[in-house]
Amino acid sequence: MHQETVTERPDENCRKRNVVIMYYLEDGTMSMSEPRIENSGIVQGLFLRRQRVERPEGGGIFKPSDFRCGMEVSFFGRTYHITGCDRFTRWYFSELGLEAGEDEEVLDDAWHTNYKLRKCAERGALPSSKFAVEQKTIGQFQMGAPPVSKKLTQFVLNDRKVLRFKGYWDDNTLYGARIYFNIHYYLADNTMEFNEAHCRNSGRYPAPIFFKRGVLKKKNVAHCVPAMLSDESGFYRPEDLRVGESIDVWGRKVVLFDCDDFTQKFYKDYMGINQRDSVIDVSEKPMRHLKLLPPPHQGVGKEEDSLISCKMINVKPPKVDLEKLMVYTGEVLRFEAKMINGQVEDEMRLLVIAFYPHDDEVAVFEVPVRNSGHWTGKFADKRRMINPATGQRFKLSDLRVGTTVTMAGQPLYITRADERCLQFLEARPKQFPYADPIACAKKLAALKGEPEMEDPDGVDPDRLKELALSLGLDIVDHEIVTVLRRFGVTDEDGNLRILGPAVLETAAARERPQMSIQTPSR
Repeated sequence: MHQETVTERPDENCRKRNVVIMYYLEDGTMSMSEPRIENSGIVQGLFLRRQRVERPEGGGIFKPSDFRCGMEVSFFGRTYHITGCDRFTRWYFSELGLEAGEDEEVLDDAWHTNYKLRKCAERGALPSSKFAVEQKTIGQFQMGAPPVSKKLTQFVLNDRKVLRFKGYWDDNTLYGARIYFNIHYYLADNTMEFNEAHCRNSGRYPAPIFFKRGVLKKKNVAHCVPAMLSDESGFYRPEDLRVGESIDVWGRKVVLFDCDDFTQKFYKDYMGINQRDSVIDVSEKPMRHLKLLPPPHQGVGKEEDSLISCKMINVKPPKVDLEKLMVYTGEVLRFEAKMINGQVEDEMRLLVIAFYPHDDEVAVFEVPVRNSGHWTGKFADKRRMINPATGQRFKLSDLRVGTTVTMAGQPLYITRADERCLQFLEARPKQFPYADPIACAKKLAALKGEPEMEDPDGVDPDRLKELALSLGLDIVDHEIVTVLRRFGVTDEDGNLRILGPAVLETAAARERPQMSIQTPSR
């Protein structure tokens, strides 16, 4: 846009002319054109032919970085103020990391304002003046026509214009609750309507009309004479309805907490009131339902079967892990244990704990011992038992050599495991680290300075456990068994011993790669 002076004109002294500047990136040329305006009396159209334009202060031709929204550029003796750009220009500038500036409002000069006013008058879009309306009404009255009713005028101007509010009423009576309404105010005749807005499954009767459409009085009074006229000033008007305030609906306090966009615009344009500033948040806190725990198992049947009857009406058998069933069916892991309940007659009893990995069930059998005085055979049925120490079902990791478990109300100390069980555990070192010889060797690396660990003939397993416990290491018999199976040898007397140098060498070999990786990062 550029501004030029206008002389010898009573209605304008300057003229603002809008132009479109086109910059061609392919060769750095520019062109400029002015949009044509009907009957403007000015030669418009192509304003500058496509060419390269030199900067007025020198330094070469204009470049895209020389143009910004809100800045002024000068060439060929004229100064142009840039007011905006298109979307492609903004994208191009953003790709270059440049700011294109904010678009400015294009101001009209006095000629453009008068031109638009004349065009509106030619189309008949301008409303008649107050004087013309009054003279027309007086003329019609003098000719015998009745005067126009104010209510009819209000209806013609405001038909189908409805203010919509949202409100609620707290019913404090017995078994009462909060009731929400959609409130409609009809500008055509100043009537109101209240419709109940029930949520889904509210249990209320589906009759939405709470207050039939009609004039709502601010205060209801009883007249001493029937058909007596009442004061019209006591009705609710649009200026009486404010979001955040309450209104009286036949003795009920209804709070207005929100309105729609049309209502907000109506109050903003005609009264200068921003209803959005007083919006009340009526959202209720989400209900938190307490989950009922299933009743405890009574011991009849399996716990899974009893739990299914609590979850569904049509009872179905519980789902089974088919993969686990197919892989581990037939596997039985056995541990030998003895009873340590303090009773003299139970000290010689031997039991076998059988763990079935395909369904995590446990069974206990008593081994026949001569002159024990106890019946041999099944000591505890095969089922999923609860570990009193953890409160959960027994897992395979709870059964280790050297630990005490409680089954069928009796403390059982596990003394050893069979070969198949040890192989099963050693084949899964990540699940059972106490059956991993490398992990056990790392734990015993703290015994490096002990002379007995350097003995080439080996160290006794019981002595190795004593050395570990003296240093505060948490070690169980199962870890000693794992080390013995990997690093054990037999001496001349047939006794089993553990090669201490081999244990320390294995632990050091596993630590060496980690140290070599951490050294460069320092």
